[in-house]
Amino acid sequence: MTLRKFAGLAALLSLITPGLALAQEATLDSGDTAWMLTSTALVLFMTIPGLALFYAGMVRSKNVLSVMMQCFAITGLMSILWFAYGYSLAFSTEGMEAGVFNINSIVGSLDNAFLSNLTKDSLVGAFPESVFVTFQMTFAIITPALIVGAFAERMKFSAMLVFMTLWFTIVYAPMAHMVWGGDGALLWDAGVIDFAGGTVVHINAGIAGLVACLMLGKRKGFPTTPMAPHNLGYTLMGAAMLWIGWFGFNAGSAAADDTAGMAMLVTQIATAAAALAWMFAEWVSHGKPSALGIASGVVAGLVAITPAAGAVGPVGALVIGLASGVICFFCATSLKRKLGYDDSLDVFGVHCVGGIVGAILVGAFGAQSLGGFGEIESIATQLWIQTESVLFTVVYTGILTWIILKVVDLVMGLRVTEEEEVNGLDLSLHNERGYNL
Repeated sequence: MTLRKFAGLAALLSLITPGLALAQEATLDSGDTAWMLTSTALVLFMTIPGLALFYAGMVRSKNVLSVMMQCFAITGLMSILWFAYGYSLAFSTEGMEAGVFNINSIVGSLDNAFLSNLTKDSLVGAFPESVFVTFQMTFAIITPALIVGAFAERMKFSAMLVFMTLWFTIVYAPMAHMVWGGDGALLWDAGVIDFAGGTVVHINAGIAGLVACLMLGKRKGFPTTPMAPHNLGYTLMGAAMLWIGWFGFNAGSAAADDTAGMAMLVTQIATAAAALAWMFAEWVSHGKPSALGIASGVVAGLVAITPAAGAVGPVGALVIGLASGVICFFCATSLKRKLGYDDSLDVFGVHCVGGIVGAILVGAFGAQSLGGFGEIESIATQLWIQTESVLFTVVYTGILTWIILKVVDLVMGLRVTEEEEVNGLDLSLHNERGYNL
């Protein structure tokens, strides 16, 4: 399978007839199908239990169940929204034409709402469309779940559900369409390389998280009151699950072929390099390496290689990993302290910054002259295209997230009461405790 600009499975949409994902002259391939089934399970594994445990270990003990509850609730909510209209908004090709800008360049139509055109025999490439729908559903699940880490310990559960519904509809689905929607989609036509979600998932979620934590304000007592993670064992287990699951995230964005194989290799190299880079940067800066630090470095490397996994070679992956480990470390520590914002679990510092590092560097290391496999004619031109896509995502997501949060705050309020925050969200919002007295 040839991937135009290595933009992941969305390249298959060039074979899809408008409104109905029936690939021309395609036949079912059991190998591709088996790999995509496996990858889909791996990506879902990243959210539950991976991300849920990763976040649960970093919050205080009185909020452990609340953050896990949010991850589970988002998993259920996004699954139904994706079925109802999300898949259609993200991947409908009706009204689209290469080089022609219209509303369908930004968001798809509702012609396939409730998967009305899906049949058991529908194919995307050489595997069932039903598998493609579910695979992309797992991306739609984990992206809003990532945002939870930025406002952990202080948002009302009811407000979170309404915010996530609106954010998915107005921000995520259009971003997925613009990047992966095929010929006629805004960022696709611009030639942006985003193999598995640097802009769609990580910069998108990271900017939304930053806006959310700024609008909600700091947790009571931050930064003077100690807010140390209550169980770093959970966090390390969650990081391990994310590392393993990410092979489905990246290598799963291609069929069972040489692209998937290289995506798997570069994912491992970049992640290992970032973990070590963060560890040594922390060691030099603070005198000791920490478990939380290496776990954070793992995620930074996974994030950074995501947009580049189908385009860069091993050397490029090493550079991206080292760069993301060091840059994300300083952004999540020194920059955060200097600016004073309360991003509870460093969603901006790791996901947005890591996504930016990978999204930009693929413009250079995706070039064949630097050991890559991308269709890059000019490194300078591609770097500018990648930079433009980053700036567009930051502005688009930032403004719309602010508007959504403002509306939700006016209608129902965003933040729990001071008493509820002090008592902990586990007991205040769910009448449960995640720890023994």
